[in-house]
Parts: sequence; structure tokens; C-alpha cells
Amino acid sequence: MIGEILMKTMVISGINFYEGGPLSVFHDCLDNILESGVNKEYKIISFVHKKELFSKYSKESNIEFLELPRSRNNYFYRLWYEFVYFRDYSKKNKIDIWLSLHDITPNVIADKRYVYCHNPSPFMKKNILNLRFSAKNYLFSLFYKYLYRINIHKNTAVIVQQEWIRNEFRKMYGTKNIIVARPTLNLQNNNVFEKTKKKNEDFLFIYPSYPRFFKNFEVICEACKILEEKGVTGFKVLLTIDGSENKYSNYIIMKYGNLSSIKFTGLLTRSDLFEKYKVADAMIFPSKLETWGLPISEFKSLRKPIILADLAYAYETLGSYNKACFFDVGNAYALAEIMENEVNGLSMCSVVESKPIKEPYCKDWDSLLIRLLND
Repeated sequence: MIGEILMKTMVISGINFYEGGPLSVFHDCLDNILESGVNKEYKIISFVHKKELFSKYSKESNIEFLELPRSRNNYFYRLWYEFVYFRDYSKKNKIDIWLSLHDITPNVIADKRYVYCHNPSPFMKKNILNLRFSAKNYLFSLFYKYLYRINIHKNTAVIVQQEWIRNEFRKMYGTKNIIVARPTLNLQNNNVFEKTKKKNEDFLFIYPSYPRFFKNFEVICEACKILEEKGVTGFKVLLTIDGSENKYSNYIIMKYGNLSSIKFTGLLTRSDLFEKYKVADAMIFPSKLETWGLPISEFKSLRKPIILADLAYAYETLGSYNKACFFDVGNAYALAEIMENEVNGLSMCSVVESKPIKEPYCKDWDSLLIRLLND
């Protein structure tokens, strides 16, 4: 009884996380809390979309999961939880640390408050033509600029994944205390990826991504079109879409489905994707916007050529590497030239060196938790 009275409380909110990378961030956070023993010093309260998404955590972990399933019904529920419900909860309970994992700074009372911001859409160059693919996502990216602003200066610190996002936050909001914290990456062993090249086998490029309009599949397709019209052969490109996912992927298939050099695989499971990595010769990653770009980190462990968007996120994600090549995301001819040289064994890839990250900086979740507890 005495231990319960003296125990501090940490609240972690992520009520909209239900799949993919964002949910992995939540799991990584909780995993590191357990591994570092923070749950022995703090009672952990986790506000989640569905408890079943966290079934791997035992009752003995000292993590209490509170389910708010209506948070995804519409954005009015989400905002009500963030600015009204959480405020009432924090009034009734003594909170030592509140960590919001999904961008919005909730209206709460706590000794220390942190928000983890991983949606870069406010910093994307807006093109009204993208309304045709997803009006909701396009308009939401405009709205997010103002969501970030609400209560942001009430935080003890803001957490982002890369230096370029920290710089954008400082310019847009004047926020001073921003921590760059690298995501935890669980990469498979390099030995899995050894491949014996067959004689006369096509050179294989891969671009693994879900088809959102800023993922820029069209620049690869245009480059393939240029190469085919030029008579270049001996290569294939794997794109992980098939046209059924959304309007954008359907547009890509309708416009470029006749190109013989492109194979549209549809979305792949993680295990199937790593099998494709095994046989690929190079990766192309032309996305116009990322907070990290996990496939870059995954493919980097293979020590194969990576052709990247000439943008800040790509340099930060890649870090130091000896087989990198960058191109203007809007220049299909530049990409086609790089691809043709790779196919012909005349690689344009070279060595790049990572730049040091300024403080405050945390290399992983473990060092981030230490900072949150001790700031």
C-alpha cells in the first residue's frame, strides 16, 4: 500500500494509433520502459485506441491500458479527448510525466509534459492538384499546421525524429526546447541477404512504399518510360502497389501499367518484403516527405546501392554510406541517367558522411527515457 502511494505516475497517450509505424513507436516506447525498469519506479497509464493492440504486455508489467475506441470515429472525438477529457483526468490524478505520442499537445496538468511529433505534413510544399487523390489528406495537412501550434509552448520539450524537422519547428512556431530522438530500428541480420546473381538476369530496382501522393511513384515510372523509349533493356523495377489501394495508386497503374520494365506487386508483408530485398540490386527512394524513411535503413544494411531524393530527410536517415546517389525528386531524366548507369555497371553512387546532430539529442528510446525522467 505504501509503495502504491509513493509511486510516481507517467501517462502515455496514443489514442489514434492502430497500425504500422505509429503503433510501432508506441510499442517501442513501452518495450523500453519495461527493459529499463521505469515501470518499477512509475505507474504507467497508457491511453490507447484498443487494448487488444497491446495484448503482449502482461498484467505484471505495471502498465494500465485505458481504451478510448471512439477516438478514431471522427476528429471531433479526438479533439475532445485531447483538450477536455484528458484535462479532467489530469485534474483528478497527480501526473508526474505526460507523454503524448501523436503530435497534438493535450490540455493537461502535469509536472512535465512532452509531445512526440512525427507528422511532417505541415512542412510539405502544397500542390492543389493533389486534391484529386485525397482531399481529406490534403486538407488535413493544412489543418495540422494549426493543430501543432495549440499548447506547443506549454511542453517541457517537443520530440522529433530528425534535425531538419527540429529546424522547421523552430522557424514555424518559435519552439526552443526540441529533442531529436532517433527511432528504434529492429533490422534483420545482414547474412540473410546474401544473393548469387544469375547470368543474364535483369538488374532489379525496388521501391517499397504505401501509395500516398507525396511518395512520388510517378518519377520512377517516368524514368522507366524514358529508358524504354531509349531502348534500354536488362532492368526491372518492383513497385509495391497494384492500383487497388486508393485513387493515387489507381492513377499510377492507369497511366504507367503498360510499361514492361515495371512490376506492380501490391502491398507486401514484412517477410515478403525482405525476400524482395534479398534479390534486389538497388533501391530507389524518391518520396518527397518523410519523418524517417524506414526502408532506407532496412536496405542500407544490405550494402547495396541506394538512389535517394535529394532532400534533408534522406541524408539524415541514410547517414554514412558508401553507395549513395541523390537526385532532384522532380527530374525523371536525372533518375533515368542514374538507373541506366547502374544497369550498365557504371554506378554514379559515392560515399556520403553523416553530420553530427546537435544537442539535445537521443540516439534511441533508452536515452530518450533517461532524459525525460531527469530533465
